[in-house]
Parts: sequence; C-alpha cells; structure tokens
Amino acid sequence: MMFVRVCLSCAAIAAFAFPAYTQTATPPVSASSKLAPDPRFQIPATDEGLPGAGPLRRMDWFQKLWTERRAGWATRVQQDRDAVVFLGDSITQGWGNSMSNAFPGMKVANRGISGDTTRGILIRLTDDVLVLKPKAVVLLIGTNDLEEQAEPEVISENLRLILASLRAHNPKMPVVLCNVFPSSASKKRPSDKITRLNQLYFSLVKDEPQVTVLDSWALFAGANGDARAEEFPDLLHPNAVGYLQWAAALRPIFETLGLLPAWPDDFETEPGFVSLFNGQDLTGWVHQDGLNLTGRSETADRRFAALNGRLVVTVARVSRAYQKLQTVRTFPKDFELRLEFRASPSADSGVYVRGPQLQCRDYLIAGPFLTLKHYRPLDWNELVITVRGGLAHATCNGEILIDAFPVPPDGPIGLESDRGQVEYRRIRIKEKP
Repeated sequence: MMFVRVCLSCAAIAAFAFPAYTQTATPPVSASSKLAPDPRFQIPATDEGLPGAGPLRRMDWFQKLWTERRAGWATRVQQDRDAVVFLGDSITQGWGNSMSNAFPGMKVANRGISGDTTRGILIRLTDDVLVLKPKAVVLLIGTNDLEEQAEPEVISENLRLILASLRAHNPKMPVVLCNVFPSSASKKRPSDKITRLNQLYFSLVKDEPQVTVLDSWALFAGANGDARAEEFPDLLHPNAVGYLQWAAALRPIFETLGLLPAWPDDFETEPGFVSLFNGQDLTGWVHQDGLNLTGRSETADRRFAALNGRLVVTVARVSRAYQKLQTVRTFPKDFELRLEFRASPSADSGVYVRGPQLQCRDYLIAGPFLTLKHYRPLDWNELVITVRGGLAHATCNGEILIDAFPVPPDGPIGLESDRGQVEYRRIRIKEKP
C-alpha cells in the first residue's frame, strides 16, 4: 500500500524550510566550516589500533568533508553544549540548520557527516559529541556500511560499542535509536540486509534502559520494503516531506522523554461521562501482576506511565513482551467508551473491552484496518466503543472498525503494551442508567 504519512498536528512545521538532499559526486561542505585542515580531525591513515571493525572511508572528498566539518564543530563546543545531538551520515547532515525549526524550544546540534559509517562514528564520538555533554543523542547510522558490503553482524557490533560509550559517558542520558531507513538494492542497500540490521540493532537494547527505538524503517518502507520515491527521490535521501515525517515521528518521543514540552490539554469531560484516567498518575488502574497502581506515576517495568496528562505505553526493549493494564472497576452495564490515541510508526497496542481486545495501533502500517480514510498517522485519533447487549461497536474518527463484536457480560477496560509508543488521553466512559 502506497501512501504519504503527514502529521496533521505538525502542519505548521511545513512552513519551515526542509532541504531536499541529493547525493552528488562530491558531497557539499558546510559553508560554516571553511577552515584550514587540522590534523587533529583527520581520518587516521590506517586502521591499526582503531576501535570497531568494517569500513572506514578514505576517499579524497570524504577526508576533506570529515576534516572541515569536525574542525568547524570544534569552534562551537560552548555554543552547542547541552544540546540534543543528532548523529549520523548524509541523512542527518542533509537536515542542516533547519533541524532547529522542526523542534522549537529544543536546542539541537547536527553532527552528521555525509558518507560516514558506524566505525567513523566510533572514532569521532568523543570529540564531536560527548564533549558537548549532550542532553540526548539521536542516532541514525549504518546505511553506508551496507553500501561498502559490511555484514549486518559487523555493523551491529560497532553499534554495541557506540551504545556502550554513550552509557559510560552518562547512563541517564536518553538515546533515540532510529532504525536504518529503507533504500534500494540499486543503491547497494537491499531490503533484506536493512531488515536484518535493524533486527540486530533492536536486540542490543534489551539491557539498555536509556535507549528508545524509533521504527523509522516502517515509517518510510514501501510495499516491497524499499524507500518510496515520494519521500526519497533518489531512494536514499529524504526530501522535504520525508524530513517532515521524521520530525513528526520524533516529536512524541521527545515529549515523553521530557526533551520537548507537550501541548497542554484543557479538555473537559462531557456531562454524563466519567474519566478513567486522572492525567496525573495511574490511580484506578491495576497491573497484570495484580499490583494496584493508586498514586503511582508508572509501572515497575516503566511500560506504562502517566506523563504530560497522557497514559503512555512506552517503547518495549524486547520483542513481543506483552504487558497489560486494566481498570480496577468493572463495567456490567451498557456503556460508551471514548478516548484518543497517538501511535508511533508501526506501534502496536490494544484496548480490552471486558476482556476481549480491540487492536489499537498505527493502523495504516500495523493493521488490521489498512484502508481507513480518516486515520491520521502520527497524530491524535478518536476511538469510540459502544457496548450494548453484549456486543461492541467501534469507530476510529467516525469510521467503523468493527461491528457486533461479542464481549462478556462484565469486566474491566484494559490497555496493552506490545511494541512502539502509544499515547492515550481523554479516556472516559458513560454507563447506561
């Protein structure tokens, strides 16, 4: 299925200038880094004694770019201190200075170098990133390793070393790990290699509580697993639409991590409805292990949390590790349940209606409702579930999801955590007298 994912709540971002980066024979050099070569920032002449394994580029254009950009950054250490650092290759570099326009109120620093590899990141991590004492790091790297024919296992081992260095620097510093974007076999980046690499990346974060994974591959992958020309005209670099969508996918993660302020919600519950979530903590809910969560702001495993007036299902660090939250109360009467949800790319959650589950996901990617016309990717969507006489009827933004769905005569309302981040808000219910 081919579609363009645009975050409606981030429409204002479209007014800012996003670059349409295209690969050239000699990648562009930042105008702000026209400095004389400095041996401190040059690529080592040989691999001897260098960390990691795999490719480290030494073409003339790359060595020039590497040295000039790094020397320029060395003059900005004080200016860029405490920033959220975006670290990567040409996709990151191509975002340029307009990156700050996408996240107003958040200090950012772009540390992307076109053509870079995971091994290159390892070599320059301390001087280009850690010296800034970053508030957080957003990492997207690995596609150029694949072009150089490195195997996913070699690339992922370099990533393990990168994550270990970030943890050693500050184990509480948030790290957002973006899945390697889709590309094309014509770019020496076949979908099966990218898929395998992203799987290996995810396997590394099980014991890395500071790392949040964003499924940016699913955000952009077409039906065949390759990049879509609408967002990647050269099948490698995003255009303005692609950068807009990446920003829209990152923003909810930044809000959950406390890096960006969340828009205040001044919603008032309608007459006759009772709120099931107070917006402050998890009072009224119980974890699947039986623990009553009254007064608690999060579950012990941090898979559910009350943040920014929302009940957030946070990103899991292992695959298919299902967790469940449910109300203390049960609801034997007919009722109407209303809530709003926002799902990260390919995220998977669910709403339990007296026991049975209604899938609540990033529907256009994760399904099962792939043909919804009114679903808003990366934005808030309203879910309405009406139960009458033991049958449930559900709509999303007014479109029917399921009709005459059998449910038990009594039971709680529940939420599931599977994969990706899903936020819930304005959870309220109206029971029939």
